[in-house]
Amino acid sequence: MILVTGGAGYIGSHCVLALLDKGLEVVIFDNLSTGHIETVEKLKQYGNVHFQQGDLQNLSDIQSVFKAYSIDAVIHFAAFSQVGESVINPQKYYLNNVGGTMNLLSAMLLYNVNKIVFSSTAATYGEPEYIPIDETHPQNPINPYGQSKLMIEKIMDDYDKAYGLRSVRLRYFNVAGADSQNRVGEWHEPETHLIPNILKSTFSGGKTFKMFGTDYNTKDGTCVRDYINIEDLAQAHLLALEYLNNGGETNYFNLGTNDGNTVKEVFAACEKITGKNIPVDICPRRAGDPASLVADNNKAKSTLNWTPKNSLEYSIEKAYEWENKLQGALINA
Repeated sequence: MILVTGGAGYIGSHCVLALLDKGLEVVIFDNLSTGHIETVEKLKQYGNVHFQQGDLQNLSDIQSVFKAYSIDAVIHFAAFSQVGESVINPQKYYLNNVGGTMNLLSAMLLYNVNKIVFSSTAATYGEPEYIPIDETHPQNPINPYGQSKLMIEKIMDDYDKAYGLRSVRLRYFNVAGADSQNRVGEWHEPETHLIPNILKSTFSGGKTFKMFGTDYNTKDGTCVRDYINIEDLAQAHLLALEYLNNGGETNYFNLGTNDGNTVKEVFAACEKITGKNIPVDICPRRAGDPASLVADNNKAKSTLNWTPKNSLEYSIEKAYEWENKLQGALINA
């Protein structure tokens, strides 16, 4: 049985679906602060899913899950993830992301569970010194969100050395898309990610999309980002779990495509797929936005045998199908 913390959220729910599609039994642990109970109910239609609401900041909450279920391994998504908010309120991020993970690891030790796949981030690298970014790139986060994830990586190294608790840390670049069967998708309130925000601007009476910075040293002046499809990302978690089950040692991998797209390219693809002219407002740069972030994913390819298969256009197409469904559900609620 696999414990998935944060399984009611965007990335967690897609990983749960991938586990269920493999016939595995899953326990979701989520405080529903950003995840949705509707997502959990939907997931229960596709396999053997148990749900326990609780908060990782309460040690007794997470211990009760290990007491109630025979957990074989953990996939850990539960975290706050808004960079801007982390700068304004770092305490929230350190207490929840770092403190909560400490409680999770404590429960794992207590119940002799020694395998965890951790949702880390490219934000641990900070300002890129070179592109594409490989796993040997220095880790110098420039915000408390990235810092909290790096702290957890270091803690996991120590727990491996001291207690034999093995981990795989997956450092995501930009995640995009939705389930190919439209079962789950991206549902944040507020939404901070580029693609759903562009797509949302085609609904609700022609909201204007804000484009931040057109004077970067890139091919068209806008930021370049590496967009990884959500289902490809979920498959990487299954492969990481398989790697640990086969005796793999503690390790870390970038999850990206080895390629990048500018904001203008993403915007043009959204217009093409939606068939709509999206109003846009050109705004100044945002502080802390690097010009380019692209992953070198060769380590994940060679060690985990993972290859991303889905294009950016496919991700946008599936995200738009999901957004149409979500908007309809919200309007009819």
